[in-house]
Amino acid sequence: MPIIVNLDVMMAKRKVGAGELAKAIGITPANLSILKNGKAKAVRFTTLEALCRELDCQPGDILEYVPEEGSDGIWKT
Repeated sequence: MPIIVNLDVMMAKRKVGAGELAKAIGITPANLSILKNGKAKAVRFTTLEALCRELDCQPGDILEYVPEEGSDGIWKT
């Protein structure tokens, strides 16, 4: 998948545990784990905003686009 979730990296940098972060942003630890492990299919902007607020970071610190090998990065319709 070309979107990489670096939530675990930001949590480690900020020394914040999963349970603490889940409680602070109002989601279950299970849903935070799904997001943290890159298994989520989507993320709400409100959740992303809460993560950025609690971790004092930007969305790009959490989500990273990495083109798949052989991809030219051009949108096709």
